[in-house]
Amino acid sequence: MGRILAIDFGTKRTGIAVTDALQIIASGLTTVATAELMPFLKQYIASEGVELVLVGEPKQRDGSHSDVEEEIQKFLKVFSETFETLPVKRVDERFTSKMAFQTMIDSGLKKKQRQNKALIDEISATILLQDYLLTLNR
Repeated sequence: MGRILAIDFGTKRTGIAVTDALQIIASGLTTVATAELMPFLKQYIASEGVELVLVGEPKQRDGSHSDVEEEIQKFLKVFSETFETLPVKRVDERFTSKMAFQTMIDSGLKKKQRQNKALIDEISATILLQDYLLTLNR
């Protein structure tokens, strides 16, 4: 069984989370500058057994796509050309950033630490991945 990698794509930064090899635990991996995302993924996927990639699908409250969707589509095109056999699933990521921020508050992080947008992106990817794992185990 391979790892599942989750991507919370942003125009500046991208949060990344990953499961353990048994796909039991979702953990934040890192936040990468989006300009460096493909080199990072090439290295990570080559060294780790990734069998599925989840990419967040940002939607508005009414269900329509958010503005970043156009950039995500460009990324997905390059990704699928680079990793032809690696499956990609889109996952609704509505409210993950708000949930990540609340998680930071609940865990007792100070206000200065909660302003770390890279950490919010990484936690958002972790929430996205954990939600996906929960749907698998229902």
